[in-house]
Amino acid sequence: MPALSKLFRLRAFAVLIVLLIPSAASAELAQDLQALTEKSNATKAAAVESLAAGGHERAVPILQAFLAGRLFQVKEDDRMVVAEDSAGGYRIFDAMTGEALGEVGKRKLRKVRINNRLRQAVKAALGALTLGSPDPVARIQAADAVFRSAQSDMLGPLQAALARESDPKVASRLARALAATELATSDDKATRLAAIEALAAFVDQEVRAIVSGLLIIDGEGRPAEPDSDLRAAAAETLKTIESKLAFNGFIENIFQGISLGSVLLLAAIGLAITFGVMGVINMAHGEMVMIGAYTTFVVQEVFRASFPGAFDYSLLVAIPAAFLVTGLVGIGIERGVIRFLYGRPLETLLATWGLSLILQQVVRSIFGPTNREVGNPAWMSGAWEVAGGLTLTYNRLWIILFALLVFALLMALIRFSGYGLQMRAVTQNRPMASSMGIRTGWVDAMTFGLGSGIAGMAGVALSQIDNVSPNLGQGYIIDSFMVVVFGGVGNLWGTLVGAFSLGLVNKFLEPYAGAVLGKILVLVVIILFIQKRPRGLFALRGRAVEN
Repeated sequence: MPALSKLFRLRAFAVLIVLLIPSAASAELAQDLQALTEKSNATKAAAVESLAAGGHERAVPILQAFLAGRLFQVKEDDRMVVAEDSAGGYRIFDAMTGEALGEVGKRKLRKVRINNRLRQAVKAALGALTLGSPDPVARIQAADAVFRSAQSDMLGPLQAALARESDPKVASRLARALAATELATSDDKATRLAAIEALAAFVDQEVRAIVSGLLIIDGEGRPAEPDSDLRAAAAETLKTIESKLAFNGFIENIFQGISLGSVLLLAAIGLAITFGVMGVINMAHGEMVMIGAYTTFVVQEVFRASFPGAFDYSLLVAIPAAFLVTGLVGIGIERGVIRFLYGRPLETLLATWGLSLILQQVVRSIFGPTNREVGNPAWMSGAWEVAGGLTLTYNRLWIILFALLVFALLMALIRFSGYGLQMRAVTQNRPMASSMGIRTGWVDAMTFGLGSGIAGMAGVALSQIDNVSPNLGQGYIIDSFMVVVFGGVGNLWGTLVGAFSLGLVNKFLEPYAGAVLGKILVLVVIILFIQKRPRGLFALRGRAVEN
């Protein structure tokens, strides 16, 4: 019996401890919350540290609300609440429990004030709380927050988090934060030297700013870092970072040039087909691109309204839809206007220019003159972080792949299909093709529709990187003509080479000459080139050349 009595007392004591621990934690949380309302910033900073150290489940949402300026005190009973804007004032939630408390007027709340120094402390505290999060994205964000705050009390949590981290990307960001914190807070020379050397592995502008800050000389000639060994190490690290940044900049220019070339290829390839087969200068080609972009907008609106869970597949529907819509518009233009103007290039140019103005006004009347929002699906959002700090955006990567795929499919269509054979026959000798039974009028209509449909697919791609507006096509029509003329009229391989060449030249000229002057220089070079080689890079044999 004594043994049973002792066992009963032990169990009762254990239950009592379990009941008391949450109460103690809640009481400590309430004290920290109350301390955040004090006037003293030192008291508030201590409360922030206490919230982070306490590990209460409500600490993160409280600190996030404090950082965002959404932490308030009810004037009537001093209760701490988190507030969200609503039509009648604020929707409030109990800061201790998260329980919804309804809506109140703005006059009934008193905002808990925060300044820039406290914001840094809160960011560091949030970083410490989320370094152990199961979500790798949250751990990366926490590491970046600690990197920017660089507070000495974060060294221990950083070292512990780095020791247990298995994800290479997260470990890299933690190592960067640890090196920056050791450099900023340590008094040991060897530790700071090691931190400077470690920072050489991280190629980004924020690290560059930290290292270059050690080499600053004030107005009286005094260096920011008095130790000569540390300055020498910082100079070496800065040299390494800048050389890597220059290399990354070169690669990014190539990538941006290829992505611009892909856009030009998509916009020009349909024009190359139309111009090469039919000899028609279509000034409404840019409006086909614009119609394709608006088709994407309409498809996405349908998905948003009826199939919101399938929004990521909207572009897969928009591509064939844009091809069909713009292809039909193109066939209508050819059958209704252009077929009556063959052999009269000036009249064709003026007629298609007038059609471009009409199409722009029709779109303005339907959709309005302002830009329309076209969203990026999840698989086109974000960026691919290559080793060494190089970042390539997913949307441009997909556009490059899409442009090359369209080019390959078009080449296969022209080379291996019966329609492609007829198109090549009409291109090389229209009278002979007609005498062999080929319906040249049908080939012209289908060719114009194909070129317009490809321009519509270009509009789908452009909607992911540019504003969708009635003037969208006007920004690419001149560049498209330059690509076609430079590469060789009607030659698809010439269009491919011309598009990527002009894209790369534009991107490498822009940093030195600016966007406008760069385009002018490219235009002058193309004019001089055409003077020497009127048929472009790849001359096409056939009717288009002979005429």
